[in-house]
Amino acid sequence: MTGGLLDPRIVHMPPLAEGEWLNGRPLTPTQLRGQVILIDFWDYTCINCLRTLPYLKQWHQRYAEHGLVIIGIHTPEFRFAQFRTHLEAAIAEYEIPYPILLDNQQRNWSQFATKAWPTKFLIDPDGYVRFKRQGEGYYQETEQAIQTLLRLRQPDMPLPDLLPPLRAEDASGAVCYRPTPELYAGFQGGGLFGGALGNPEGYMPNSSVIYRLPPVKTWQEGQFYVDGIWRAWPEALAFAGEQGGEIVLPYSAVSVNAVLAPSADPVETALAMKPTEAEPVVEVVQDGRFLSKVQAGSDVIFGENGRSFVRVDRPRMVNLVRNPDFGSHTLRLTFQARGLALYAFTFTGCVASPHDAQNADTFRVP
Repeated sequence: MTGGLLDPRIVHMPPLAEGEWLNGRPLTPTQLRGQVILIDFWDYTCINCLRTLPYLKQWHQRYAEHGLVIIGIHTPEFRFAQFRTHLEAAIAEYEIPYPILLDNQQRNWSQFATKAWPTKFLIDPDGYVRFKRQGEGYYQETEQAIQTLLRLRQPDMPLPDLLPPLRAEDASGAVCYRPTPELYAGFQGGGLFGGALGNPEGYMPNSSVIYRLPPVKTWQEGQFYVDGIWRAWPEALAFAGEQGGEIVLPYSAVSVNAVLAPSADPVETALAMKPTEAEPVVEVVQDGRFLSKVQAGSDVIFGENGRSFVRVDRPRMVNLVRNPDFGSHTLRLTFQARGLALYAFTFTGCVASPHDAQNADTFRVP
């Protein structure tokens, strides 16, 4: 009995398109036959994907010996994420224990009709797709489906209790507010009208422009504003001055993340080159002050006199701000090296229930 949790045995798992494998040898159809397979479409710059990783790692640890095979299919959103060296660094940073298949041409993405990051599929021992969930969350539901499929292999298999929430905001009773939507920085952008640059000068594709911040009264959520010399790339906006380029971001959220890189130039990115010897740092100020430790994101470093900044040593997502509660703020980023590039801002809006917030230390925060 599956109680409606699983989809009927109708759709077979598509064959995996060929690609480069990391973190293990290629998995063949013969090796996968008779196993329960969890396929996770992800991207290492996607905040929702990264928030899912702790659960995937726990499920691998709990169920690999019982017949669960997890395959991470990495379909990159940005061009720089196609390069193996950057993905290998992310695999090491997040200590991912299961194999990763590169999907740079989106062939697997298309074969599975995937629409968003992350998307998880569960395949039963006979090769049927029995479960699909798109987006972050559904953790206990997914683990329950894993256990149900494993028991198809061995009905009397002893399995552990379902994982408790790994973060307070994942627990029942958490409150999720609507945060500022994801903002793209390049002139191609991700929306109908391109990137989210709010300066009246607009974008001049593949060219450098001297920008000045517009009046504060014109700032609005859903856009960011820059000051200084900036070059517009299809996927990014890169600082083209020597130091002191500013980005102002009005937002409403709990946490703020940014996809940053030392350079937006494709050749420099591929060869891990830096366009200047200056230290690739971005200062972070919120509401006119450097961040406090209560507000600082996990990637923030504190220097002299309370200076808060992040170091951009490779293309990746950085957690800039993690406020204790949902609210509206103005973030000001100062880019201190030529070439530093912004690709996107992402936001989260969930907070723990009052009871869970008081007992947050009982949750295993990754």
